[in-house]
Amino acid sequence: MIMRTVRNQPRSTQEDLVNDLKAAGTIVTKKTIGNTLSREGLKSCSARKVPVLKKAHTHARLKFANEHLNDSEDNWVKVLWSDETKMELFGINSTRRVWRRRNAAYDPKNTISTVKHGGGNIMLWGCFSAKGTGQLHRIKGTMDGAMYRQILGENLLPSTRALKMGRGWVFQHDNDPKHTAKVTKEWLKKKHFKVLEWPTSISLREAKRDLTKAPFTLSCRNDLSSCLLSCKLMTSPGSF
Repeated sequence: MIMRTVRNQPRSTQEDLVNDLKAAGTIVTKKTIGNTLSREGLKSCSARKVPVLKKAHTHARLKFANEHLNDSEDNWVKVLWSDETKMELFGINSTRRVWRRRNAAYDPKNTISTVKHGGGNIMLWGCFSAKGTGQLHRIKGTMDGAMYRQILGENLLPSTRALKMGRGWVFQHDNDPKHTAKVTKEWLKKKHFKVLEWPTSISLREAKRDLTKAPFTLSCRNDLSSCLLSCKLMTSPGSF
């Protein structure tokens, strides 16, 4: 009964399981529940947050994967990945725990659906490649297309030079309207920046999580306290 419940409802707590068994006439302790799940290879983990996907998003992801299935490692080394992220300074987003096996973090039952836009109070733009991390830029106020292009103008080439990416590098950004606007596309074309076509709602979550251990070069022109704040955020768990 314990395993059946956890398989169908991985967000069940030990207390939930104790109560379910009690209702069925069996008295057990939380420790017994924990030991049983542990023997079955399950442990309590924080539920991963993933964007809600429509069928069109799933098809676009599959198409992208098939198109790049045979790309060599050298092709991906040439990509400069970028993203903006909203930082939750005071743990606004709640954490849920689930019972799962080691390699089942992204099973839909073990995740929490999220939407892109929510609360938070600091925005950052950053980039990285297989060779390391590029510039980190703090975004002040609401970013529009003009500000986005200014950020790219100030940070792309310095990042590729610092990373020694050489000629033929490819720029990646997602399908945010500011990124796909006609004026932005024309700006990128005028600068001779090659852009990787990107499906809707693909996240760089795992790669960004790995970057928490790596230093960025700050390019935000703020006072010292703001830059120190960005450094602290950058190296905290779950940051860009």
